[in-house]
Amino acid sequence: MEVGESNSGNERRIISKDSSWCSQFRNASNPWMARYAYALIFLVANLLAWAARDYGRGALTEMKRLKGCNGGKDCLDAEGVLRVNLGCFIFYIIMFLSTARTSKLNNVRDTWHSGWWSVKIALWVVTTVIPFLLPSEFIQIYGEVAHFGAGVFLLIQLISIISFITWLNECCESEKFAARCRIHVMFFATTAYVVCLMGIILMYIWYAPKPSCLLNIFFITWTLVLLQLMTSVSLHPKVDAGILTPGLMGLYVVFLCWCAIRSEPAGGNCIRKSDSATKTDWLSIISFVVAILAIVIATFSTGIDSKCFQFRKDDTPPAQDDVPYGYGFFHFVFATGAMYFAMLLIGWNSHHSMRKWTIDVGWTSTWVRIVNEWLAVCVYLWMLIAPIIWKSRHTGST
Repeated sequence: MEVGESNSGNERRIISKDSSWCSQFRNASNPWMARYAYALIFLVANLLAWAARDYGRGALTEMKRLKGCNGGKDCLDAEGVLRVNLGCFIFYIIMFLSTARTSKLNNVRDTWHSGWWSVKIALWVVTTVIPFLLPSEFIQIYGEVAHFGAGVFLLIQLISIISFITWLNECCESEKFAARCRIHVMFFATTAYVVCLMGIILMYIWYAPKPSCLLNIFFITWTLVLLQLMTSVSLHPKVDAGILTPGLMGLYVVFLCWCAIRSEPAGGNCIRKSDSATKTDWLSIISFVVAILAIVIATFSTGIDSKCFQFRKDDTPPAQDDVPYGYGFFHFVFATGAMYFAMLLIGWNSHHSMRKWTIDVGWTSTWVRIVNEWLAVCVYLWMLIAPIIWKSRHTGST
């Protein structure tokens, strides 16, 4: 039996090495290629959710025939988003349950993850249609659960980003690259701080033009304080984490603050909107498309980063027939990412109507971003301080 599995693995590696990417995809021999197919399904599903929100009225005649739509009115706007999104969530949860704990390339679950695309596309179509047959009460319950799922996705993404920044800093400080990376570290850290300060200054100019803009002034000033706090803790002699990590974290924190203020609804004097804010222009469309693609890419990159959630570091090199990334974790991230996407499209409020070609707009969206920023700083500071606390406790107990 072992000889048969070894031969199967060798044949599969030969296919992956010598065949074209199309052949690899068709023969289910390249799990790396499968990632792009799942990301494409995720993108199409969320574009359908957006279409149900902005252009669902055109399909009202057909929706009237569906039992769960109550004459069509319960399949439009925010609830239409939730129905399409629920189908996407169900699809990735099924994939999560069927591929979790897959560790080797030579088994049925690995083939299911990387192949069987006609079956999986049919499964996705079925899971997309089923929510339109469900009553409105069930969809509203899913909308409440999606708030929690979106929060889980934000937490996973946050830990992934901080882990990447920490890994990058450790690589630069290692004996192998320390001498070579010293100038690069100083350059990137200085650039990061300059960009952070420029971003804060521009936010003061654009989003706090008057002393009466107290909330925006608070958001921006507190971001500056958090940047200073991260730098001070990182440079403390007991921590000695360098200047690169707080600089990169500062970029992320300033970006979250900017996203939070940008999510504030139009109507106040503190947000410089164009006079034609009620109309859709090309800038709005381009911003919307870029935001959609950025979220898909973020979900895609987070899904293959399962190693940052391992509590015990395993230094043993991976075997040749080990899976290249955690399949179950990959699909779980996409399932929670679907919930997060739904919240962005409805402004975190199932009773909130949003203008066409907009995403993540509303006071709820603003506060979610701000809380995410503060949580990011807390997690980063804890990752710096925790080893010192555990070391002192261990020393005290001995």
